[in-house]
Amino acid sequence: MAGEGGIRHGFMRAAMNAPFLEREEEHLLAVRWKSDRDEAALHKLAAAHMRLVISIAARFRHYGLPMADLIQEGHVGLLEAGARFDPDRDVRFSTYATWWIRAAIQDHILRNWSIVRGGTSSTQKALFFSLRRLRWRLGRQNDDLTTADIYRQIATAVGVSEKDVALMDSRLSGPDMSLNAPISEGEGENTAERMDFLVDDAPLPDETVSELIDEERRALWLKQAMGVLTERELKIIRARKLSENSVTLEALGAKLGISKERVRQIENRALQKLKRALSEAEPAIA
Repeated sequence: MAGEGGIRHGFMRAAMNAPFLEREEEHLLAVRWKSDRDEAALHKLAAAHMRLVISIAARFRHYGLPMADLIQEGHVGLLEAGARFDPDRDVRFSTYATWWIRAAIQDHILRNWSIVRGGTSSTQKALFFSLRRLRWRLGRQNDDLTTADIYRQIATAVGVSEKDVALMDSRLSGPDMSLNAPISEGEGENTAERMDFLVDDAPLPDETVSELIDEERRALWLKQAMGVLTERELKIIRARKLSENSVTLEALGAKLGISKERVRQIENRALQKLKRALSEAEPAIA
């Protein structure tokens, strides 16, 4: 650990001691990289801006991740900026690189701050990184604000719902908790875990099997009961009662060449026959 700390401090010291680049030299290095793919030029350009990486990384140290990791991710963003920088534009490299460095660090924080993946939309990212700052600022401006008032104002400022603000606030207020973490002082099999107290609303296995058996039994009863119907009664019952899109009396009558009233009579008669057949078949099968 001491060796790693020494390496990290040596790296930071070297970065802070790297010379600043004048505008003309910075432009020349960028041109050499863009035109000739001169890696030495890209390295020198990046090395001169590592203090910028360290400065931006320090702004995110309160998220609890190792500073070395934040600097490393910021360095990745710096190299990406160097690879994409257009020296023909009238802008300093530091101005362009700042966005890439910050984006790389923020993406690393979002991926590693919690084992639970949070929202990745632009508004959710803005909420994650500005919630604490906005809440602190609102609290300073008015001590009488309630939590609901603060959530409402933050939601308006960021462009999210108050529910999203409340959810993000709860996530930022405490660390992750494993479902397998013990919550009692027992030993071995007597140790209780959070998982033991989760309630599953799904049916029990025996209930699921029982329902499946009942469905199969009812399907068998219906199949046997349908055997008492005539061919025309079967057509009407299937079209009117067993089809996802029930056919109207008028349409069915036109298809069968009879009136809709006659279809109604046949349907009622068929239902009565099925009812009797089912009542007789149930105890026999059971």
